[in-house]
Amino acid sequence: MHVALLGDSILDNGRYVRGKPAVSEQLGDLLAARGGRVTLLARDGDRVGDVLDQLAGLPQDATHLIVSAGGNDALDQSGLLDREMARSSELLGDLATVHARFAAAYRAMLDALRATGKPFAVCTIYDSNFEQPRKALADTALSVFNDVILRCAGEAGAPVVDLRRVFAGPADYANPIEPNEVGGAKMVALFAAVCRDHDFGARRCVLYP
Repeated sequence: MHVALLGDSILDNGRYVRGKPAVSEQLGDLLAARGGRVTLLARDGDRVGDVLDQLAGLPQDATHLIVSAGGNDALDQSGLLDREMARSSELLGDLATVHARFAAAYRAMLDALRATGKPFAVCTIYDSNFEQPRKALADTALSVFNDVILRCAGEAGAPVVDLRRVFAGPADYANPIEPNEVGGAKMVALFAAVCRDHDFGARRCVLYP
């Protein structure tokens, strides 16, 4: 098994866990025990549209792709949390625009992933680790992006790793928005299980865990 990791700092988290194993290292160690390996193509700070550029470096012998992207697209819209508006319809209108634009970008990314002909899985954006009340606001806003991910994955028949159910509390985070080695270990165990056990040939969207 040769797993390629694409997306953002959720998978390229080395700078946030200095002295501890990064996600790619954790997954590499796990797969190496069975003769497998990992290629890290994800880049800290990248957005959904950048995954298309990352695919240019995809090794031909990669057997599975894991993609975690969208968190930085959401961060680009974080100003909505603090904007003063006279009517709720203004906020809902802005969110509808954000939803439509993100959906177009995410579908284009999935088209590019399908074009590789390789099995792939995508990830939801996990909840934030902010202090309340900002956490509640941020997590609610993230549901707009996660709705896109789930809808698009359903259309594509791709499995989804639901990171919202993987990260259970502050012990899984390096800071308000990045995974530490504890959260990383949970993720990579699930990544390996999905690559090993999911029936990709069925083109069926399954939510893990």
